[in-house]
Amino acid sequence: MSIYHKLREHFSDVFYIWRHELVKVFKDEGVLIFLVLVPLGYPLLYSWIYNNEKYLETPVAVVDLSHSALSRQFIKDCDATPDVEVKYHADNLDEARSLVSRQLVKGIYLIPSDFADCINRGEQATVSVYCDMSLMLAYKNVYQTAMVEATRLGAGLRIKRSTNYNKREEAITAQPLAVTEVAMYNPSGGYGSCVLPAVLMILLQQALALGIGMAAGTSRERNRNGQLIPDDNPHYRGAYRIVWGKALCYGMLGAVAAAYLSMAVPAMFSFPQLADGWTLFWLLLPYTMACIFFGMSVSCLARYRENVMLFMVFISVPLLFLTGVSWPQSSIPGYWQGVSWLFPSTFGVRAFIRANSMGASVSQILPEIRILWIQAAAYLGMASLVYRYQFRLMRKYAKD
Repeated sequence: MSIYHKLREHFSDVFYIWRHELVKVFKDEGVLIFLVLVPLGYPLLYSWIYNNEKYLETPVAVVDLSHSALSRQFIKDCDATPDVEVKYHADNLDEARSLVSRQLVKGIYLIPSDFADCINRGEQATVSVYCDMSLMLAYKNVYQTAMVEATRLGAGLRIKRSTNYNKREEAITAQPLAVTEVAMYNPSGGYGSCVLPAVLMILLQQALALGIGMAAGTSRERNRNGQLIPDDNPHYRGAYRIVWGKALCYGMLGAVAAAYLSMAVPAMFSFPQLADGWTLFWLLLPYTMACIFFGMSVSCLARYRENVMLFMVFISVPLLFLTGVSWPQSSIPGYWQGVSWLFPSTFGVRAFIRANSMGASVSQILPEIRILWIQAAAYLGMASLVYRYQFRLMRKYAKD
């Protein structure tokens, strides 16, 4: 047989497997949910949940033991901020703690009885701030509001006691050192803009791995030999033909999901979107391929349809932590960082955030892109070995 006929036969089998796998995807409701509906629906759900971006009007209780004009002014200033709402006035600390335990408030401001006396004598006054640490955003609002308003109240008192002659001198007395806050890469300072880009990339990996794994489990259940390769289909006759045929099928679905997750969802919910189309293309091409071949390699564990689902759902939350988004990468132990290098999401998330949220160019995320290509090649080889092993088993069963 000539090389031309061999190549023709090879590509004919690849496209047959691609078409056959595509038909199976759209006939299998479970696989269809993970490969189509999950990438379409879940990002909208997560984005709507975090659409407010900031946690405002955090409820607090105030225990004012001073009952002075200065303490009332401090309470009024805190309540006027968008981050805190003074919802209850308690008579003592025990009553305020009861409100926290019932989750009616997230923090307590305790103003001591000598608050105004200390200020009037020129001494340092103290306001005790009790925060519910179960929600870090609430802690940030309660504590920072108290700090800002205490500083502002102190600046006003310094101005009143000074002997300044003009507004410029008063401004210097109130704030000798001015600090200008500039929000970089996340202008709104929102939680969604910080976390959702990472979630979108992890969701792409999870959807592909779950869909491919469930399809593999279905093949094992339906094939007479209980393996990934059907023994009654002549087109499934080569590991590379099967791998590339399946990759072509899942690559088409993955390309649509990747474009939707990386461009459409951020545009719909006004997340930072600084990367141009070519940057996203050169990043998402190796990332999608690495996720597909990773899913095909993991699919060898899928004895039943539910196996891969249990595995991928179990590791989904750890993968988010290991990316370095919700916890600093430098603080992650070295052996856990080594574990994270096994998953495409680790480098895909880091590169996507740097490109889409920080405006990094292709050259600036080139190390992550190279690693993703290496992962894609490694998992391609692993998937090929898996299907070669399946061929050996199939021949063994055929002889028996």
